[in-house]
Amino acid sequence: MAREAVGVKRYVVRLSGEERAHLEAMLRKGKYGAKTLIKAQILLKADVSEAGEGLSDGEIIEQLETSASMVYRVRKQLIEEGFAAVLTRKPHTRPSVPRIFDGEKEARLIALSCSTPPKGYARWTLRLLEKKVVELEIVETASDSTIGRVLKKHSQTPSQAAVGDSPAGRRQLRRGDGGRCQDTSFD
Repeated sequence: MAREAVGVKRYVVRLSGEERAHLEAMLRKGKYGAKTLIKAQILLKADVSEAGEGLSDGEIIEQLETSASMVYRVRKQLIEEGFAAVLTRKPHTRPSVPRIFDGEKEARLIALSCSTPPKGYARWTLRLLEKKVVELEIVETASDSTIGRVLKKHSQTPSQAAVGDSPAGRRQLRRGDGGRCQDTSFD
């Protein structure tokens, strides 16, 4: 950043007429996220081509009330990755935490939750399912909250909003089964 204060820009923004038109149209429509619109404004103000304003980083920061690092990152990303990369978010290459339950393991968990609960229990609890999936070696470890999320994802406990909005759903709720589990046994 010290070099920029002297006047030497490492990442100089030069937009084509088509790129400027695209950014100006984005700002007119306003149908994009706030961060994307700020990036578009930074690019337009930093553009040193004939049609651009060619403002310094300090002027851009003052006018847009943004940070110096944001202006620097937008300039850098434009030069290194291209115009389209600045305006789109990078997809995550992998989730931060690997999934415990894949499709097969989820199916086995659901089948287990639909099976008869252990003696002395009226129904499966998340804690009981947690112990049983480890005991049956479906997964090595799993928390009760993880099991709850998996079951919720597959709507093992129907809500009034999801099931009760249709006439068939209201009949299911009146009957009491709510579509929860069919006759399933766990091997």
